[in-house]
Amino acid sequence: MAAAGGAFAEGSPCWADAMLPDLEAGRRFYGGLFGWTFGAPAPPERGSYTIALLDGARAAALSRKPDGRLPTAWTVHFATPDAGAAAARVRAAGGQLVTEPVPVGRAGTTATAVDPGGAAFGLWQPDLLTGFEVTGRPGAYVWTEVCTREKAPVDAFYARVFGYGMHPAAPGREADDIMVWTLPGAPEDDEHAVGARTMIDDTYPVEMPAHFLVYFAVADCDAAVRAAARRGGRAVEGPDDAPYGRRAVLVDDQGARFGVLEAPAAA
Repeated sequence: MAAAGGAFAEGSPCWADAMLPDLEAGRRFYGGLFGWTFGAPAPPERGSYTIALLDGARAAALSRKPDGRLPTAWTVHFATPDAGAAAARVRAAGGQLVTEPVPVGRAGTTATAVDPGGAAFGLWQPDLLTGFEVTGRPGAYVWTEVCTREKAPVDAFYARVFGYGMHPAAPGREADDIMVWTLPGAPEDDEHAVGARTMIDDTYPVEMPAHFLVYFAVADCDAAVRAAARRGGRAVEGPDDAPYGRRAVLVDDQGARFGVLEAPAAA
């Protein structure tokens, strides 16, 4: 991923936002948990889309759900210089477009796609809104992974759409239970990783759909879990120690799922 605030290479996670039933409750929850402040909201017809700021730098965004049938969820967006071309590759690789590329004022062009396993993600062609201005420090985005039941088709999909190089993470039950992504031309190692594919196994509820999990860095994972619980959230996994740091998966007080990671870069 490019340096936060600069130009993001195609395929880099460049932005994350959450769609929530109660925007004000979301501001209270995440503002208290991560120390975010918030910019002025967009008009109601644009979901009152609100930029979250960490020490004045863009960290993420929250918006109000326009339709109760839509999921309460975090979405990760991947950078592209041409949303139309990326959308065509999504279709050619076996994915679907939920929303076609559409300009968002002068901010950029967005589209929403679904991979062959059913996980949704965003495409972002930047204009004035390049994406994250801060990453990898407490309160900021640090990592994303797609959680799926469809190993082979999903791996082939992301390799075709974004040209990712892939290598297995630390050996486990199966060497490729976690497949780490790197950008085209980058060394295929953990230092250059931009995300990963993980498996939904029998430890998950049978009704758990495929999804992207967005992680935010924290200085103390256990303290973050306790702070989320005080605000009405809860841990659904962990805290536990993973190869890249101590982590937990949480749901907020409205049901949106996200992760927190206490990594050396966040210490």
